[in-house]
Amino acid sequence: MKRLPRSPLFWAPRVLCLLFAAFISLFALDVFEGNQGFWETTFAVLMHLIPTALLLTVLAVAWRWEWVGAVAFPALGVLYIVMAWGRLPWPTHAIMAGPLFIVGGLFLVNWRRKLTPPRPA
Repeated sequence: MKRLPRSPLFWAPRVLCLLFAAFISLFALDVFEGNQGFWETTFAVLMHLIPTALLLTVLAVAWRWEWVGAVAFPALGVLYIVMAWGRLPWPTHAIMAGPLFIVGGLFLVNWRRKLTPPRPA
């Protein structure tokens, strides 16, 4: 069976999700400002990296099954907005949840494209 080359549409949600995971991982660096000991700092870094681990876990599943990404990433965006509602200004919501909606939309387009049969030439 001959494999078709991957299109930019295949790679776009995956690369954007990895870039967003790297972006939210930067927020873990603020734990190094305090005067905590080694174990407290280690625990704080691990706590700050839980959203990144969740995001990468969903990406690992969505890599194979695009419908999971089409459902899970917008759900994570809504979850973030619900959890942070009223504590942060709306641009923060847009910066943090917006990429999740975009990645979910790209996974949806990818999944729908895979479901439609190609047109005969």
